[in-house]
Amino acid sequence: MLAHFGRAGTKPTPPINVVGDFGGGGMLLAFGVACALVEAGRSGQGQVIDAAMVDGSAILMTMMWGFQALGIWGPFGTNVLDTGAPFYDTYETSDGKFISLGSLEPQFYAELLARLGLTDEVEAARQMDQSAWPELREKLTSLFKTKTRDEWCEVLERTDACFAPVLTMPEAAAHPHMKARSTIVEEYGLPQPAPAPRFSRTPGAIARPPAWPGQHTDEVLADWGFSADRIAKLRETGAIK
Repeated sequence: MLAHFGRAGTKPTPPINVVGDFGGGGMLLAFGVACALVEAGRSGQGQVIDAAMVDGSAILMTMMWGFQALGIWGPFGTNVLDTGAPFYDTYETSDGKFISLGSLEPQFYAELLARLGLTDEVEAARQMDQSAWPELREKLTSLFKTKTRDEWCEVLERTDACFAPVLTMPEAAAHPHMKARSTIVEEYGLPQPAPAPRFSRTPGAIARPPAWPGQHTDEVLADWGFSADRIAKLRETGAIK
């Protein structure tokens, strides 16, 4: 996946560790456990779940493999979703901050052009004409530098232009939409993401603060059937700390 993150003419940009550790690893493992529990409920049998980060990362690229097979996925940084398209990218504003666009569908792209006052200058029908992309990128780059990020929010938020400000974590926590959904909550003195996905009948909740290493070792082992004497012996031998 790393070979496909970044702009044309630059080196690949690591996507923090959200692809391997979390997306391709932890999330795929959780999905595997959920699937195995459903199957076990039907068959009455258990099984081993082999969840490799490389496999999970490959699965996340399924759509791109499909695009490549169809011949519609080109070189690094030249495609619709990898910063090749000017209507699916980020732009700097006059205050040195950034906004993002994701106006892929024709109706959203038309809305973007209308909100930006570009309807008379840009042919909406040429949205997927790559020969028109450089000129459009220049127009958008210059235009977005004429206002601050917050000023562009006033123009484009609450529309179908598929626009969003690029926010830092503290800024995201303070954003009205995030606050309305309680996406970021403060528990035990720390701001953090609320449990997701959300369930209507059995909603999730943050039950306790983060554990210190080894804080619940005895509790967990006791829950698994270890006696107090056996736990003490494990601690004496250094098997647990």
